[in-house]
Amino acid sequence: MAKLEDIARQAGVSTSTVSRVVNGKKYINSEKRAEILKLVEENGYIPNKAARNMAMQRSFTVGIVIPDAFNIFQRQLFSIIERYLNSFGYHTTFFFVKFDSSSEKECLNRLKAEQIDGVIMLHELKYPAFYDYAAKMSLPVVSTLCNSDNLPTIKINDRLAAAEAVNHLLSLGHKKINLICGSGFSFGDERIKGYYDALAAAGIDRDENRVVCVRQYSSEFGTYGMKELLLRSRDFTALFAASDEIALGAIRVLKDEGLRVPEDVSVIGFDNIESSNYYIPRLTTIHQPIEEIGEQAARSLHRRITGGINLDSEIIIPHKLIIRESTRSIVH
Repeated sequence: MAKLEDIARQAGVSTSTVSRVVNGKKYINSEKRAEILKLVEENGYIPNKAARNMAMQRSFTVGIVIPDAFNIFQRQLFSIIERYLNSFGYHTTFFFVKFDSSSEKECLNRLKAEQIDGVIMLHELKYPAFYDYAAKMSLPVVSTLCNSDNLPTIKINDRLAAAEAVNHLLSLGHKKINLICGSGFSFGDERIKGYYDALAAAGIDRDENRVVCVRQYSSEFGTYGMKELLLRSRDFTALFAASDEIALGAIRVLKDEGLRVPEDVSVIGFDNIESSNYYIPRLTTIHQPIEEIGEQAARSLHRRITGGINLDSEIIIPHKLIIRESTRSIVH
């Protein structure tokens, strides 16, 4: 392997000049910098990747913002995103965020301290300073799952998908349909709107007593939501759960209370996580094309990092209704 002195001699400069270039220091003629970096790479003075990073002024690292209490769908999604980012030559670093403003502020402080080329959001931050910083620094950011007026987004149409889920229940003769949904996030708000859209189109009056919002899209909070609905009333024949994990938690409570699924209560979920096809009964759900969402998120960010132009600000990927065993026609 060549030494620092070898690079300096070939470039006709001092060793201190080569050292400044290698360490990314400024005040070096751009042509001479390029020549030195070329010699660095050709001679193997430092790993090729490091030389490439300096030459392109990139770290080849992408940050992924994810909630501290993430669900199975998000876990699957970031694994897919990481795989595609790796295929583009990026490493990943994770920013885990709790559901409070202080944690979001801490996330921003960490982001400022890291040298990254871009960010993919698997979590919807409410902290305006985060977006202000990204804009000020021209840091490419891509959002998945959530709606955003400020960021390019890759997602399904949550409102339309939720309406389709409820329409499936309506087509089976159900009119008394409950909802358990998460709160505080735009995609959850869109799913609630879709629920009410479908009921309104069917001429069914809005009844907020049939709706429970929980803090997380998990099985644990699905049990909380279902217990609350049962305390309010048992006058319902169907449930739309805004995630499969919520649905599975709710089904557990229904069974504990002696209610059969789907004979007494039809249940439909959202996401189509892998376990939804193996639970008893197998869960009817809305399929989010997770592989495509992950690929498009990684590809979109890569194109923005590398200067792609005329990129879509929003990519809507088609969803699909998957009918399995947890829903059936109402029996009068």
